[in-house]
This record gives sequence, C-alpha cells and structure tokens, in this order.
Amino acid sequence: MLSTQTSLTPLKALNRIQSIDVMRGIVLFGILLMNINGMALANAYGDPTVSGGAAGWNLYTWITTNMLFEGTMRALFSLLFGAGMFILLDRMEKKGAGIKAADIYFRRLTWLLVFGLIHGYLLVWTGEILFNYALMGFLVYSFRNMLPKKLIIIALVLFSLGTIWNYADYKSNVKMMENVAMAEQFKTDGKELTDDLKTAHVKWEELQKERSPEAIEEYNANMKKDYFGVVAFLAPINMHIETYYLYRYDVWDILSMMLLGIAFFKLNILSAVKSYRFYGIMMGVGYGIGLSVNYYEVQMIMDNNFSFLSFSKSYLTYDLGRLFVAMGHIGAIMLFCKLPILLVLKKALGAVGKMALTNYVMHSVFAMFIFTGAGFGLFGEFSRHQLLYIVFAIWIFQLIASPLWLKYHNFGPLEWLWRNLSYNKKHALKKKRSE
Repeated sequence: MLSTQTSLTPLKALNRIQSIDVMRGIVLFGILLMNINGMALANAYGDPTVSGGAAGWNLYTWITTNMLFEGTMRALFSLLFGAGMFILLDRMEKKGAGIKAADIYFRRLTWLLVFGLIHGYLLVWTGEILFNYALMGFLVYSFRNMLPKKLIIIALVLFSLGTIWNYADYKSNVKMMENVAMAEQFKTDGKELTDDLKTAHVKWEELQKERSPEAIEEYNANMKKDYFGVVAFLAPINMHIETYYLYRYDVWDILSMMLLGIAFFKLNILSAVKSYRFYGIMMGVGYGIGLSVNYYEVQMIMDNNFSFLSFSKSYLTYDLGRLFVAMGHIGAIMLFCKLPILLVLKKALGAVGKMALTNYVMHSVFAMFIFTGAGFGLFGEFSRHQLLYIVFAIWIFQLIASPLWLKYHNFGPLEWLWRNLSYNKKHALKKKRSE
C-alpha cells in the first residue's frame, strides 16, 4: 500500500514547469495593473470618467489596459489555476494515491476559500478572487479526466451562455433607456408616468447617483476611515460580489478558462515544447482577432462619450476579445520562454510565479496601507496614469524579493502555510544548506 506520508508531497523545484511559473509571474503583474484602479479609485475600474481622469495620459492608460489586459489577465490566471490543480491531481493519482488525492485536493480548495474570505473582508479588497477560484475549483474536479477536445467544447459553450446573458442584459438596458427618455417626455408634457416608466426612471437615477461627484467623494471618505471603519464599509460590497457575481459571471468567466487550462496543459501548449511556428501562429491569430475586437469596443465606447449603453454593448463581444488576446499572450509568453534571452528576468519572473499566492495577497496589503485609512489614506488622490508608478514599484520589489526569498526557502510564506494545511503535514520552510 502506498505510503502517503512519504510520497504525497509538494512538487520539488526540479519537477516544476518553468514556463508555467514564468507565465504565472507575468500574469500576476498584469492582474495588479488592472486591480490597482479598484484599489485606489472609486467605481473607476471600467469607466474612466467616474474617477481617475479620462483625458490625456489617463485616457491613453485606459485605452492601453483595455486593449491588452482587461479580462485577459483574469482569464490567464484562471487558466493557470485550472492547469495547476490538474497537475496536482494527476501527479498524486499516478502515484496511486486514490481517494487520498481527492482529500488533499478538496482540503486545499477549502483552505483557499478561507484565505479568500480573509483576503476580501479583512484585507479590504473587494476584487479578491481566491474565494471564487475555490468554488469553481470544486467543479473542476469532475472534468479532470476529459479529453482536451471535450474540455474546449464545454468551455466554448460556457462562453456562449455568458454572452447570451450579456445580450439579454443589453436588451434590457436598451429598453430601460427608452423608458427613461419616454419618462422625461411624459414629465415635460405633464403626463402621469406608468409603472414601467417610474421603475426605469428610479433605476436610472440610482445609477447616476452612484457616478455622481458627491457619491465618489463619500466613497473616498469611507475608504479613508480607520481600519475597522473600512472593513465595515466594504463588508456589504464583498457580500454582494461573493453571491451575485458567483452565478452571474464566475461560471462563464472563470470555470471556462480553468477547463481550457487543463486542455492546454494536456496538449503541451503551456510547457513551451511546441515549435516556434506554433506559438508564432498562436500569437498572430490571437492578437489579430482579439485586438481587433477590443479596438472596436474601445472606439465604440469613446465615440458614444462613455455612455451607459456603450459599455453595456461592449459586453456582447467581451469574451471573444479577451479570449483571443489571452491566446495571443500565451503564444508570446511561450516564445519568450523558449528564446535564450533575458535569463535573469525569466528567473525572477519564475520566482514571482512560484510565490503567486503570497505576491497576490501582498498587492492587497500594499494597497491597504497606501490607500486606506489604515495607512496613508491616499484613496482617490491619484489619477489613473499616476497609479502606474506604484504598480511599477511593486513589480520591481517583487522581482527582487521573490528570488531572494526562494534562495533560502522552499516556498513562499503563504504557499508554505497552504501546503501544510492541505497535506496535514508540516513541510520544511527553510532550505538545507546543501540545497
């Protein structure tokens, strides 16, 4: 009988797939590039006219991030998570772990769910994704043995279902705006509003109120309260996101990419072993289609002066654009991994990727102390492009700190804790001198 105490252990450094670690490091940095807007500005993650600035360098920053990073970084993070959980299960099952593999897998996800709750509520980050990954990870288990073709088909079906829901929302928003215009006309003519017109009018006023300067000022003030004040302010927002978003977006947005991650790993796409030609075509087709779609969305939004309906309409092609740009990113990253260039940078990015959980949570810790009242209270004080300097500073810090930490330790701090809890066994954190 297999001794799980001796054989079921985390991957050794020599057994890791370097290209996946490098890719995870790059994607983690891209995640911060997008998240920083929600960490430092009120209601400005998507619409730059609400706060953070929508002219000059701020507009160029919004255009660039929406063209290259919006949705794609989250997609790739999800893809890598799916691949990583499959690697964990596959390695243990090949060792004959049997039901023990499932024990470790589900215990790992349960603790990730707990980390997510702590991350969102206590480290005050409403955009946290560990909780969502844990729940979607529970579903991934049933798909692990499927052929890549079936996994890709299921992922495409999920994308399609999400797009259909987006279309239904768009049509509903079009109807609402028609009713709002009609309600204004009725008020001008002195006519009594019907129930439908009243509902549309109230909903539109609520949406406008959320975007008003007064609402932004109030949000900023709440984020500058002391630590417990910020926790209390964001708790209802976290609760809404971790309930409504779960069924509205996560199945189509996260689970689909996790399944693609398993498929791509099985097809050896993520191991950088395919030909230069393969990755070149992947990059060319991905960027060619994805950037064209994203350009259409960005231009359409700007042509309509960042209107409510233009943002709603952009979600009709959102998954198409982010999926293909993500494929382009994979091709580019795998080419980067194959080419004998920038070896020091690759090693540093790989270290960042190996410590992805620690570095991801570290982003929130930095943001909490920089932007909220628990620290310097600078929430709402930076424009969109100025936040890039903070992002670059954190990148540089983690590129230096991660390799240094791993020089003397086997795991990142949170990775070590997560492994101990997953395996119900304490692993050595510090490396032996001979290592």
